[in-house]
Amino acid sequence: MTELGTLDIRNVKKRFKVAGEAFAAIDDLSLTVEPGEFLSLVGPSGCGKSTLLRLVSGLDGDYGGEILLGGKRVSGTSLRRGLIFQEPRLFPWLNVEGNIALALENATLSAEQKRASIAEHVSLVGLRGFEKAYPRQLSGGMAQRAAIARGLVNRPALLLLDEPFGALDALTRTHMQRELEHIWKTEGITMVLVTHDVDEAIYLGDRVVVMAPRPGRISKIVDVGIGRPRDRASPAFTWLKAEVLEALGETHAS
Repeated sequence: MTELGTLDIRNVKKRFKVAGEAFAAIDDLSLTVEPGEFLSLVGPSGCGKSTLLRLVSGLDGDYGGEILLGGKRVSGTSLRRGLIFQEPRLFPWLNVEGNIALALENATLSAEQKRASIAEHVSLVGLRGFEKAYPRQLSGGMAQRAAIARGLVNRPALLLLDEPFGALDALTRTHMQRELEHIWKTEGITMVLVTHDVDEAIYLGDRVVVMAPRPGRISKIVDVGIGRPRDRASPAFTWLKAEVLEALGETHAS
């Protein structure tokens, strides 16, 4: 069983240089994500959502403030933190099994344990029977499932998802949202999702964090507070969507 921990983001600041001048991508952002929570991040382009995920993942360590997972400061990448991108980023010369196996190269598992873990996660994401398929033989949804399996195979405490379904058609996207909810319930880990889709944010998230741009900061946190599985046509869902959209409108006006 993966040992989870609270994600604490404390007074984080991130600056980039643009044309020789410092630009504040994120300014004094603080946020706590509870163990096992599913948190959605929404906001206009340029508000620092993806930048924040990079900081939490450890891909970028140049920032002010503190990021802690389970009380330990995030420093560099770690098997405890998985990251899924919008594009599957599968290696074309490796089949599904091979792409998932790459994530286990540094894992302290026997060869038999690795094979068992790969098989378990292939089944979890619904790709049984496609283990030997290559990326070119997969649909967009299937390729993203393989990427999710690769992100989960090390049993991270935290999975970060940066618009993982943004390139999929509407029907596939809706199906993948249901699949991701099932995976989250099965694995019992913490997930943080960046998305531009308000419906997706509410359907999946326990809370929806609305970010504002220039500089990136939290504008509002909406507690979803409705049971699962969620009915997108319900009055409660519609009311929550209006609340999030209103908050997003305020970020554009500010």
